[in-house]
Amino acid sequence: MAKLTTDELLDAFKEMTLIELSEFVKQFEETFGVTAAAPVAVAAAPAAGGAAGDDAAAVQDEFDVILESAGDKKINVIKEVRALTSLGLKEAKDLVESAPKAILEKVTKEAADKAKESLEGAGATVTLK
Repeated sequence: MAKLTTDELLDAFKEMTLIELSEFVKQFEETFGVTAAAPVAVAAAPAAGGAAGDDAAAVQDEFDVILESAGDKKINVIKEVRALTSLGLKEAKDLVESAPKAILEKVTKEAADKAKESLEGAGATVTLK
């Protein structure tokens, strides 16, 4: 197997959509047991881990907005997904069609509630985790 140079890898990444790149990063993290999170988030994790398990569960400050289904008004849901994310039309459409999928990850309670409200207003079924 030929070894790829850094430039060749970057060229391959440039051809990927955001969703494909996101899925690659997740698989890379799982394969090598690493995380691509910002150093600030890594430093904050041990502090939260020191608290009792019950306290940590009761005081959740990061939420994931999961699109369960687009419903009957898929076009409106795609528009809302584009408004909430920086995805292009094709990427947003692919994300909506591949539901259940995470739309936003590790956002505040207020941002998650606002996103859920706007997506449900467009006809989608959404859950927060």
